[in-house]
Amino acid sequence: MRKSIFAGNWKMQMGPHEATKYLNEFIPQIHPDKSREWIIFAPFVSLPTLQNNLKNTPIKWGGQNCHHEPKGAFTGEISAPMLKELDCQYGLVGHSERRQFFGETDKSCALKIKALLESDITPMLCVGETQKERDGGMTQEIIKSQIEQGLEYGDPLRPLVIAYEPVWAIGTGKVATAGMAEEVHVFIRKVLSSKFGQERAGQIQILYGGSVKPENCRELIALPNIDGFLIGGASLTAKSFAQIGLIPL
Repeated sequence: MRKSIFAGNWKMQMGPHEATKYLNEFIPQIHPDKSREWIIFAPFVSLPTLQNNLKNTPIKWGGQNCHHEPKGAFTGEISAPMLKELDCQYGLVGHSERRQFFGETDKSCALKIKALLESDITPMLCVGETQKERDGGMTQEIIKSQIEQGLEYGDPLRPLVIAYEPVWAIGTGKVATAGMAEEVHVFIRKVLSSKFGQERAGQIQILYGGSVKPENCRELIALPNIDGFLIGGASLTAKSFAQIGLIPL
């Protein structure tokens, strides 16, 4: 049975001081649960704060990005070994904002996933279509390409998480209907099955992201192929993130 994952993406918010205040409120609400897992993707400057405060809790943490090289003359970049040094268990790859604003491609995602796996960090690959692509009937084509190219160096024996984030629903208040979300998640598992085999595909968690809130998460988590959420704005307050992360399964 796949464990449910509730991942908060703080984006470019929550410096060390804010992160400390947040964790003081969030940690007491979270207790070990074999059926679910919590992750916080924090800005690089706040990762040491998470490392120091979350060591003996059920909450894991990860980087929002990394460079594909382990070291070098890449001013301003962070490598996967550096994330590992901060005990990051996860690394976010290919978020739509990285693709849109920083030119991240499926090829660069593939290299970053390779780097994360070499550092024994679980990649969480984000995939999703724009409103224009959905309106043009290209959703499956886009998703298939992002997965197949992004997982060029994927290893069926290594951990992996996929996050489906319809770009048109990120920060817009729009949410895919339960039927729309489940349809894409089923398709993603089909693509994973073609690459890794049906048994392995059935083990990989596929998360939904896109304006997830306490008010809309119950219907989505009840669907058989939605294994949790990648949460943006609602993860910025400890109360709302805990509400989502503690919903009945």
